[in-house]
Amino acid sequence: MSLFISSINSGSNGNCYYVGNQHEAVLIDAGISCRETEIRMERSGLSMNKVKAVFISHEHTDHTRGVEVISRKYKIPVYLTEATHSKSRLRIGKDMLRYFNARVPVQVGGLSVIAFSKMHDACDPHSFIVSGNGITVGVFTDMGSVCDNLIHHFKQCNAAFLEANYDEEMLENGSYPFYLKKRIRSDEGHLSNIQSLDLFINHRSEFMSHLLLSHLSQQNNDPKLVENLFASLAGSTRITIASRYRESAVYYISKHIPGSLQVSDTDFISRAIQLTLF
Repeated sequence: MSLFISSINSGSNGNCYYVGNQHEAVLIDAGISCRETEIRMERSGLSMNKVKAVFISHEHTDHTRGVEVISRKYKIPVYLTEATHSKSRLRIGKDMLRYFNARVPVQVGGLSVIAFSKMHDACDPHSFIVSGNGITVGVFTDMGSVCDNLIHHFKQCNAAFLEANYDEEMLENGSYPFYLKKRIRSDEGHLSNIQSLDLFINHRSEFMSHLLLSHLSQQNNDPKLVENLFASLAGSTRITIASRYRESAVYYISKHIPGSLQVSDTDFISRAIQLTLF
Protein backbone atom coordinates (compact mmCIF):
# COMPACT_ATOMS: atom_id res chain seq x y z
CA MET A 1 0.00 0.00 0.00
CA SER A 2 1.84 3.10 -1.19
CA LEU A 3 1.88 6.30 -3.23
CA PHE A 4 4.62 7.62 -5.51
CA ILE A 5 5.54 11.29 -5.39
CA SER A 6 7.93 13.59 -7.24
CA SER A 7 8.57 17.29 -7.67
CA ILE A 8 8.70 17.91 -11.42
CA ASN A 9 9.77 21.53 -10.78
CA SER A 10 9.54 23.87 -7.82
CA GLY A 11 10.19 27.60 -7.78
CA SER A 12 9.11 30.93 -9.19
CA ASN A 13 10.10 29.64 -12.65
CA GLY A 14 7.42 26.94 -12.46
CA ASN A 15 5.72 24.50 -10.11
CA CYS A 16 4.49 20.99 -10.79
CA TYR A 17 4.08 18.08 -8.34
CA TYR A 18 3.24 14.44 -9.11
CA VAL A 19 1.25 12.15 -6.78
CA GLY A 20 0.12 8.73 -7.94
CA ASN A 21 -0.58 5.10 -7.19
CA GLN A 22 0.01 2.02 -9.35
CA HIS A 23 -2.84 2.91 -11.72
CA GLU A 24 -3.40 6.65 -11.87
CA ALA A 25 -1.84 9.96 -10.87
CA VAL A 26 -2.59 13.65 -10.55
CA LEU A 27 -0.48 16.73 -11.13
CA ILE A 28 -0.80 19.58 -8.68
CA ASP A 29 -0.15 22.65 -10.84
CA ALA A 30 1.44 22.64 -14.28
CA GLY A 31 3.77 25.62 -14.30
CA ILE A 32 6.39 24.47 -16.81
CA SER A 33 5.85 23.69 -20.48
CA CYS A 34 4.21 20.48 -21.57
CA ARG A 35 7.41 19.39 -23.34
CA GLU A 36 9.60 19.99 -20.30
CA THR A 37 7.08 18.18 -18.10
CA GLU A 38 7.20 15.21 -20.47
CA ILE A 39 11.01 15.16 -20.52
CA ARG A 40 11.32 15.25 -16.75
CA MET A 41 8.65 12.63 -16.16
CA GLU A 42 10.20 10.34 -18.75
CA ARG A 43 13.61 10.64 -17.07
CA SER A 44 11.96 9.59 -13.81
CA GLY A 45 10.14 6.62 -15.32
CA LEU A 46 6.75 8.28 -14.86
CA SER A 47 4.06 7.99 -17.51
CA MET A 48 1.92 10.94 -18.55
CA ASN A 49 -0.70 8.39 -19.61
CA LYS A 50 -1.32 7.67 -15.93
CA VAL A 51 -2.12 11.33 -15.16
CA LYS A 52 -5.90 11.54 -14.92
CA ALA A 53 -6.30 15.11 -13.65
CA VAL A 54 -4.46 18.39 -13.11
CA PHE A 55 -5.37 20.56 -10.12
CA ILE A 56 -4.56 24.28 -10.26
CA SER A 57 -3.89 26.06 -6.96
CA HIS A 58 -4.19 29.65 -8.24
CA GLU A 59 -3.86 31.76 -11.36
CA HIS A 60 -0.19 32.82 -11.26
CA THR A 61 1.63 31.71 -14.39
CA ASP A 62 4.32 29.75 -12.54
CA HIS A 63 1.47 27.35 -11.66
CA THR A 64 -0.46 27.37 -14.95
CA ARG A 65 2.03 27.81 -17.81
CA GLY A 66 1.79 24.29 -19.22
CA VAL A 67 -1.75 23.28 -18.37
CA GLU A 68 -3.52 24.24 -21.60
CA VAL A 69 -1.23 22.12 -23.79
CA ILE A 70 -1.08 19.22 -21.34
CA SER A 71 -4.87 19.08 -21.09
CA ARG A 72 -5.39 19.38 -24.84
CA LYS A 73 -2.68 16.87 -25.83
CA TYR A 74 -3.53 14.15 -23.32
CA LYS A 75 -7.27 14.83 -22.82
CA ILE A 76 -6.74 15.43 -19.11
CA PRO A 77 -9.41 17.21 -17.03
CA VAL A 78 -8.31 20.40 -15.27
CA TYR A 79 -9.72 21.16 -11.82
CA LEU A 80 -9.73 24.73 -10.49
CA THR A 81 -12.15 27.13 -8.88
CA GLU A 82 -14.51 29.19 -11.00
CA ALA A 83 -12.88 32.40 -9.73
CA THR A 84 -9.38 31.16 -10.60
CA HIS A 85 -10.57 30.17 -14.07
CA SER A 86 -12.05 33.61 -14.65
CA LYS A 87 -8.95 35.43 -13.40
CA SER A 88 -6.46 33.24 -15.25
CA ARG A 89 -8.29 33.33 -18.59
CA LEU A 90 -7.01 29.82 -19.26
CA ARG A 91 -8.39 28.30 -22.45
CA ILE A 92 -9.44 24.87 -21.28
CA GLY A 93 -11.76 22.83 -23.46
CA LYS A 94 -15.29 22.72 -22.05
CA ASP A 95 -15.20 18.93 -21.91
CA MET A 96 -11.98 19.06 -19.86
CA LEU A 97 -12.96 21.88 -17.47
CA ARG A 98 -13.95 21.01 -13.90
CA TYR A 99 -14.62 23.27 -10.91
CA PHE A 100 -13.82 22.17 -7.38
CA ASN A 101 -15.03 23.46 -4.02
CA ALA A 102 -12.98 23.66 -0.84
CA ARG A 103 -13.29 20.67 1.50
CA VAL A 104 -15.26 18.63 -1.05
CA PRO A 105 -13.29 15.49 -2.08
CA VAL A 106 -12.67 14.89 -5.78
CA GLN A 107 -12.24 11.21 -6.61
CA VAL A 108 -9.70 10.40 -9.32
CA GLY A 109 -9.69 6.62 -9.54
CA GLY A 110 -8.14 5.40 -6.31
CA LEU A 111 -7.01 8.90 -5.32
CA SER A 112 -9.01 11.43 -3.33
CA VAL A 113 -8.05 15.11 -3.64
CA ILE A 114 -9.26 17.70 -1.14
CA ALA A 115 -8.60 21.42 -1.56
CA PHE A 116 -8.55 23.96 1.25
CA SER A 117 -8.25 27.73 1.15
CA LYS A 118 -5.00 29.50 2.02
CA MET A 119 -3.57 33.00 2.39
CA HIS A 120 -1.86 34.23 -0.78
CA ASP A 121 -2.11 37.24 -3.07
CA ALA A 122 -4.30 35.51 -5.65
CA CYS A 123 -8.05 35.69 -6.20
CA ASP A 124 -9.03 32.27 -4.77
CA PRO A 125 -5.92 30.27 -3.77
CA HIS A 126 -6.02 26.69 -2.46
CA SER A 127 -3.66 23.97 -1.27
CA PHE A 128 -4.30 20.24 -1.56
CA ILE A 129 -4.01 16.90 0.14
CA VAL A 130 -4.03 13.75 -1.98
CA SER A 131 -4.96 10.45 -0.34
CA GLY A 132 -4.95 6.85 -1.49
CA ASN A 133 -3.88 3.39 -0.32
CA GLY A 134 -4.07 4.64 3.26
CA ILE A 135 -1.44 7.35 2.55
CA THR A 136 -1.89 11.14 2.58
CA VAL A 137 0.38 13.60 0.74
CA GLY A 138 0.12 17.37 1.11
CA VAL A 139 1.10 20.08 -1.38
CA PHE A 140 1.53 23.28 0.63
CA THR A 141 3.19 26.15 -1.24
CA ASP A 142 2.48 29.83 -1.98
CA MET A 143 1.06 30.90 1.36
CA GLY A 144 1.99 33.75 3.64
CA SER A 145 0.99 32.38 7.01
CA VAL A 146 0.65 29.13 8.94
CA CYS A 147 -3.12 29.20 9.35
CA ASP A 148 -5.38 26.71 11.12
CA ASN A 149 -6.27 25.13 7.75
CA LEU A 150 -2.62 24.38 7.05
CA ILE A 151 -1.94 22.99 10.53
CA HIS A 152 -5.00 20.72 10.39
CA HIS A 153 -4.04 19.20 7.04
CA PHE A 154 -0.29 19.05 7.69
CA LYS A 155 -0.92 16.82 10.72
CA GLN A 156 -2.52 14.21 8.46
CA CYS A 157 0.40 13.78 6.08
CA ASN A 158 2.70 10.83 5.54
CA ALA A 159 4.66 13.09 3.18
CA ALA A 160 4.43 16.71 2.10
CA PHE A 161 5.73 19.34 -0.27
CA LEU A 162 6.14 22.37 2.01
CA GLU A 163 7.18 25.88 1.00
CA ALA A 164 10.37 27.28 2.52
CA ASN A 165 10.64 30.34 0.31
CA TYR A 166 13.10 32.71 1.96
CA ASP A 167 15.69 33.22 4.64
CA GLU A 168 14.73 36.32 6.60
CA GLU A 169 18.26 37.74 6.76
CA MET A 170 18.93 37.15 3.06
CA LEU A 171 15.65 38.85 2.14
CA GLU A 172 16.33 41.81 4.42
CA ASN A 173 19.85 42.35 3.07
CA GLY A 174 19.06 41.48 -0.55
CA SER A 175 18.46 43.66 -3.59
CA TYR A 176 14.68 43.44 -3.74
CA PRO A 177 12.86 46.80 -3.42
CA PHE A 178 11.08 47.47 -0.14
CA TYR A 179 7.56 46.95 -1.54
CA LEU A 180 8.50 43.47 -2.80
CA LYS A 181 10.14 42.50 0.49
CA LYS A 182 6.98 43.64 2.26
CA ARG A 183 4.80 41.61 -0.08
CA ILE A 184 6.86 38.44 0.42
CA ARG A 185 6.80 38.79 4.22
CA SER A 186 3.08 39.56 4.38
CA ASP A 187 0.34 37.13 5.40
CA GLU A 188 -0.50 36.84 1.69
CA GLY A 189 3.09 36.31 0.56
CA HIS A 190 5.31 33.28 1.17
CA LEU A 191 6.49 31.14 4.09
CA SER A 192 9.97 31.75 5.43
CA ASN A 193 12.35 28.97 6.45
CA ILE A 194 11.59 29.66 10.12
CA GLN A 195 7.81 29.60 9.64
CA SER A 196 8.04 26.27 7.83
CA LEU A 197 10.42 24.83 10.41
CA ASP A 198 8.08 25.84 13.22
CA LEU A 199 5.19 24.08 11.48
CA PHE A 200 7.31 20.97 10.96
CA ILE A 201 8.59 20.81 14.54
CA ASN A 202 5.27 21.41 16.23
CA HIS A 203 2.71 19.79 13.94
CA ARG A 204 4.23 16.93 11.92
CA SER A 205 2.75 13.50 12.42
CA GLU A 206 4.79 10.67 13.92
CA PHE A 207 4.32 8.85 10.61
CA MET A 208 5.69 11.58 8.29
CA SER A 209 8.42 9.84 6.30
CA HIS A 210 9.29 12.53 3.71
CA LEU A 211 9.32 16.32 3.59
CA LEU A 212 10.18 18.00 0.28
CA LEU A 213 11.00 21.65 0.94
CA SER A 214 9.66 23.58 -2.00
CA HIS A 215 9.43 26.90 -3.83
CA LEU A 216 12.81 28.19 -2.57
CA SER A 217 13.63 31.70 -3.72
CA GLN A 218 16.60 31.88 -6.08
CA GLN A 219 17.75 35.23 -4.65
CA ASN A 220 16.66 35.02 -1.01
CA ASN A 221 17.43 31.47 0.03
CA ASP A 222 20.09 28.79 -0.16
CA PRO A 223 19.32 25.06 -0.51
CA LYS A 224 22.19 24.02 1.77
CA LEU A 225 21.12 26.48 4.45
CA VAL A 226 17.55 25.11 4.38
CA GLU A 227 18.64 21.49 4.37
CA ASN A 228 20.96 22.01 7.34
CA LEU A 229 18.29 23.93 9.25
CA PHE A 230 15.80 21.07 8.99
CA ALA A 231 18.15 18.09 9.05
CA SER A 232 19.21 18.47 12.67
CA LEU A 233 15.57 18.31 13.79
CA ALA A 234 14.22 15.87 11.21
CA GLY A 235 14.31 12.68 13.25
CA SER A 236 13.04 9.84 11.08
CA THR A 237 11.67 12.20 8.41
CA ARG A 238 13.72 12.34 5.22
CA ILE A 239 14.38 15.96 4.16
CA THR A 240 14.78 16.80 0.47
CA ILE A 241 15.09 20.12 -1.34
CA ALA A 242 12.83 20.36 -4.39
CA SER A 243 14.83 21.94 -7.21
CA ARG A 244 13.91 24.78 -9.56
CA TYR A 245 16.17 23.25 -12.23
CA ARG A 246 15.18 19.59 -12.51
CA GLU A 247 12.88 16.90 -11.22
CA SER A 248 13.37 15.18 -7.87
CA ALA A 249 13.70 11.47 -7.43
CA VAL A 250 10.48 9.50 -7.26
CA TYR A 251 9.74 8.61 -3.65
CA TYR A 252 7.83 5.55 -2.52
CA ILE A 253 5.62 6.54 0.40
CA SER A 254 4.38 3.64 2.49
CA LYS A 255 3.07 3.35 6.01
CA HIS A 256 4.45 -0.19 6.16
CA ILE A 257 8.13 0.61 5.58
CA PRO A 258 9.66 2.83 8.30
CA GLY A 259 11.23 5.88 6.71
CA SER A 260 10.06 4.71 3.26
CA LEU A 261 12.50 4.24 0.40
CA GLN A 262 13.61 6.34 -2.53
CA VAL A 263 13.07 4.69 -5.90
CA SER A 264 16.81 4.57 -6.50
CA ASP A 265 17.66 3.16 -3.06
CA THR A 266 17.62 -0.46 -4.15
CA ASP A 267 17.38 -2.38 -7.40
CA PHE A 268 14.49 -4.33 -5.93
CA ILE A 269 12.34 -1.27 -5.32
CA SER A 270 13.33 0.19 -8.69
CA ARG A 271 12.22 -2.93 -10.53
CA ALA A 272 9.01 -3.17 -8.52
CA ILE A 273 8.04 0.41 -9.28
CA GLN A 274 8.85 0.13 -12.97
CA LEU A 275 6.44 -2.79 -13.16
CA THR A 276 3.63 -0.77 -11.62
CA LEU A 277 4.19 2.58 -13.33
CA PHE A 278 3.47 1.39 -16.87
